[in-house]
Amino acid sequence: MNIFRLTGDLSHLAAIIILLLKIWKSRSCAGISGKSQLLFALVFTTRYLDLFTSFISLYNTSMKLIYIACSYATVYLIYMKFKATYDGNHDTFRVEFLIVPVGGLSFLVNHDFSPLEVSCSGQEVALYFLTYLVHDGECFLAERKLPVFSRFRPIL
Repeated sequence: MNIFRLTGDLSHLAAIIILLLKIWKSRSCAGISGKSQLLFALVFTTRYLDLFTSFISLYNTSMKLIYIACSYATVYLIYMKFKATYDGNHDTFRVEFLIVPVGGLSFLVNHDFSPLEVSCSGQEVALYFLTYLVHDGECFLAERKLPVFSRFRPIL
């Protein structure tokens, strides 16, 4: 086991758990971009499609399943459980401006045209775009006077 991968996985998992706990304890998802969380869930789903085709290790499989479950739990909390506290008027990112280019680039930047390879290359491109969305989300939080996540940005 690579210590750097373990550290990265655990810090990423801690950031996701902090987000889930913040939503659950405050009973509010105000200031959190639902569209960004939906895109993260989509990225993790397409990134980990190899769960159905290959087994690497129990650790690898369990972390992938945890990431997917936590992503969809966040989406559920935002769009279902605490829907009344979600302010869609401030979540103005146009998702199609990310999905369409990523879909096109995933067909151009891959090693082979299998569905698994195309989805994996697309998620890599999407992940780079999503890192810039974190900055937009932080600006959205600062505007809403909820700077709690700016302390955790290095973890994200």
